[in-house]
Amino acid sequence: MATSAHEGGDAQSMRPSRPVSHTVAELAALTGAESVPARSGAAEPVTGVVLNSREVQPGDLYAALPGARVHGARFAADAAAAGAVAVLTDPEGARLLAGAGTDLPVLVCADPRAWVGPVARAVYDSQPADGSGQELFAVTGTNGKTTTTYFITSVLRALGHTTGLIGTIEILAGDTPIPSHLTTPEAPHVHSLLALMRERGITATGMEVSSHALEFHRVDGVRYDVAGFTNLTQDHLDLHGSMAEYFEAKAQLFTADRTRRAVVVLSEEDPWGAAMAQRARENLGTERVSTVALRGSDSGEDADAADWTLRSLERRGIGTAFTLTHADGRELRVHTGLPGEFNVANAALAVLMVLDSGVPLETLQRALDEHDPLTTSVPGRMQLVGTAPTSLVDFAHNPDALVRVLRSVRPENGEGRVIVVFGATGQRDTTKRPIMGRVAAEEADVVIVTDDDPHGEDPGPIREQVAAGAREAVADGARATDVLVVEPRATAIHTAVRMARPEDAIIVAGRGHETAQDVNGVNVPLDDRVELRNALEALHAHTKEQK
Repeated sequence: MATSAHEGGDAQSMRPSRPVSHTVAELAALTGAESVPARSGAAEPVTGVVLNSREVQPGDLYAALPGARVHGARFAADAAAAGAVAVLTDPEGARLLAGAGTDLPVLVCADPRAWVGPVARAVYDSQPADGSGQELFAVTGTNGKTTTTYFITSVLRALGHTTGLIGTIEILAGDTPIPSHLTTPEAPHVHSLLALMRERGITATGMEVSSHALEFHRVDGVRYDVAGFTNLTQDHLDLHGSMAEYFEAKAQLFTADRTRRAVVVLSEEDPWGAAMAQRARENLGTERVSTVALRGSDSGEDADAADWTLRSLERRGIGTAFTLTHADGRELRVHTGLPGEFNVANAALAVLMVLDSGVPLETLQRALDEHDPLTTSVPGRMQLVGTAPTSLVDFAHNPDALVRVLRSVRPENGEGRVIVVFGATGQRDTTKRPIMGRVAAEEADVVIVTDDDPHGEDPGPIREQVAAGAREAVADGARATDVLVVEPRATAIHTAVRMARPEDAIIVAGRGHETAQDVNGVNVPLDDRVELRNALEALHAHTKEQK
């Protein structure tokens, strides 16, 4: 559900110092909107765009959009008082403004949200027509977006770029980090950030693009150089309703007005990859779409049809070395220090997206060999917190991600157990709760169900729905020998550490880098990494005392 302008979003916005002023008439021509002039005085030029009336600065166009609870037009007086010089709204908003006697010029169109991005692009000049903007890389999919964008920017830095990042964990504008509350910020923030990055000399930026961002027009007006697709598994069905609708939301990225080129991961386990590749070819042309098959010669039809094939996987420590082989015989030797086959897929996608941006293969290979850029640390993504027992924190919060993580931490010698601590989010897709419980019991030896972010939902029933799926799997002969329900989450983490033997592996899943737990609208401080580290220190201190 979209929020109204007064309901929030990222409160802090960094803007470029040199916006391009536009008259209201010019913006009316751009949008095709009906222009209602101010009742008194001449219209002032527009030098900024905002969705939130609390962010208005003098010279801004205020986009008054319909929200979940209230129409943004009701805050137009606040926007005007803060210095807004014009309003963009729909017919309902125009009626509200007329009734309130707001004395600002108004642009009226049927779907104003769809025009916020293009207007912000024009005002902030985020992608100049002369091509002087930075290269832009977009990653979408259910799992792997964050890690892949970190990989992309790390490879680009190894190639000599100064990079920017817009994602779940953080936004980096030059050397300045900005906390991110949405996977993708709203359209005015995206365009102002891109323009600011260009002013600061950033030459390439990686961005996560969620289905929410595409559905709610947060990246409208942005055209990427290369867009990548990781996978599509069950998530966000509370918004999309079905996997087919979820696919259609993601597919919006792979159109000619949003990206020049595309790279798509193919996997026998994910038929949506082949469907996305086909859709991208239809929209962009076959020559602008590259595919990579994950399982080498075992990939069957995917491997035969793919442009690139992943071969010669070799375990190196907790990471993996592998080769990407093109159908024409070209090869890239790649290494990632992050554990798990899914990180091999993320690394392959990142490398090929950079290659498809126009970097010569020999230049890219040299950067991979000399800098090992795919061993970069990603906060809260397979983040190693301790050893003996091996203890990791990951953001896995849906069934597919949980399976991938649990399989990646299982000791190769078979002597250690896998202990998982996780829960399910409240007020989100309820159908995945028992599924997550089941896959946890099938892949782990000990399952500890606890709370994730319950939001406004009673956490007890959430835990029981997850645990029921785990218990049913155990009854059917699943791997797990124990299914525990423990709350609060910090206690569950400490319980896992106390149960663990040195040869075991603990994975605390679901929240990753997050540092606060939403309990009925209250942010309760909680960082899985801190709790896990504290529990391990307490364990080791106790062990020393016993010796």
